[in-house]
Amino acid sequence: YGLIVSRRKIQKSLSQMNLKVKMKRRYKIITTTSNHKLPIAPNHVKRDFYSSSTDNVYVGDITYIPTKDGGLYLAVVIDIYSRKVVGWSMSHSLHTNLVNDALLMAIQRRNPKKGLL
Repeated sequence: YGLIVSRRKIQKSLSQMNLKVKMKRRYKIITTTSNHKLPIAPNHVKRDFYSSSTDNVYVGDITYIPTKDGGLYLAVVIDIYSRKVVGWSMSHSLHTNLVNDALLMAIQRRNPKKGLL
């Protein structure tokens, strides 16, 4: 029919007919699994995200990016001092290679000194 109708108008019409919209739940992508029996690495940073110079402390994160073709996982490595992305990697699946590749990129690009956290 090609009519342009506001949400409010649709809600009003549905409520007059005692109808309710059944919303489809959005699928949530999980990038962290904390419920496991694997050993946990020690927390040397202790949420003190400060560094006195570049290439002393790196942090990382993984995020999911939805696309038309399904989606991609992005792993990034960030230098705490400069707040710059020093390494990154993308993949269709969430595997250890994703993080390893991002960390290797950071090490190859920045060549940090021994003792990097």
